[in-house]
Amino acid sequence: MDSVTQFALGACVGVAALGHKIGPARAAIAGGVLGTLPDLDVYLAPDDPIDSFVQHRGWSHSLFVHAALTPLLGEALRRLLQPLRDNRGLAWAAVFLCLSTHALLDAVTIYGTQLFWPISTDTVSVGALFIIDPLYTLPLLVAMVWALVGRRWTPRYRMALTRCLGLSTAYLVWSLIAQQVISGRAETLLAGKGIAPDRLIATPTPFNTLFWRAIAVAGDRSFNLYMPVFGGPERATLYAYDRNLRFEPCPADDPRVAKIARFSKGFYKLMIQDGEVMVADLRMGLTPNYAFRFSLGRLQDGKIVPGPTRRVEGRGDIDQDLDWLLANLRGTPAMRLAEADAIVGPVRLAAVADAGPKRAC
Repeated sequence: MDSVTQFALGACVGVAALGHKIGPARAAIAGGVLGTLPDLDVYLAPDDPIDSFVQHRGWSHSLFVHAALTPLLGEALRRLLQPLRDNRGLAWAAVFLCLSTHALLDAVTIYGTQLFWPISTDTVSVGALFIIDPLYTLPLLVAMVWALVGRRWTPRYRMALTRCLGLSTAYLVWSLIAQQVISGRAETLLAGKGIAPDRLIATPTPFNTLFWRAIAVAGDRSFNLYMPVFGGPERATLYAYDRNLRFEPCPADDPRVAKIARFSKGFYKLMIQDGEVMVADLRMGLTPNYAFRFSLGRLQDGKIVPGPTRRVEGRGDIDQDLDWLLANLRGTPAMRLAEADAIVGPVRLAAVADAGPKRAC
């Protein structure tokens, strides 16, 4: 999640654990700082753009690392805050909770985290929350600001904190339920089109949990299926794409695509634009302006001539996408103009199906 949300979550967890001992304001500051620490790994990122992408939210988000750091940080907290000097267990518990809730919340997003590093470097990525969701964050901000301004632990504040944490948690549970509803509905709608995906994941569109995108991969094809939680199949729109896997280099020749393929759990594609070849993670960002696209080189005579790895920036027409999103949230089905050429019909499906064979190593 975004830094504001993580600080607010850490602050609320810190107040819940320590507010009655050291006061809400100091507990909020301590919890917010602790809740931000896992993201400091960005300052230790490798120079290579793809390695930086796949290794973020790695060891610093591991629950095992958090457990190992808890005694060190817990003892530092005890020495900084006099009321905790006789409460070692409480200080240690607060540290671990502030660190681990950061990682667990990140795991609910589509980017995911390496929760079990070093035992496993696979990411846990549920994909049920967008990386910025105001409805999740707002209750946490209210409780945090109240703690910083009020400065006193009172029964009234304790009740408000409980309600704010309850609201944010209930919203998180709602997002998980909505994801399951959308996933089941997407499988049914795709089956009606004769599509049996190899893998499918549902993730919310930006800033909400009412309008979703189900991403499906079936061999050399990928699909975006947009649909609301509340609404029938007539409000769904489907777009189909060629993943260009026939151009995919063998891992022995160029391991960069293999890294993205593993990190994305198979939700990836190659993009060809003006002769430039890019690899993209299909799960993050809206098509075709994926949040993580990396240039691999140039396409010549049907083969990739490798070049320096470069992250490709660009978010497309934000105003146009905002209009599309708001229309669908209001209950008015709208085609996404940036994907208009890929909207599914019998001809389009046939064209994608005949895109060509996958490369053979």
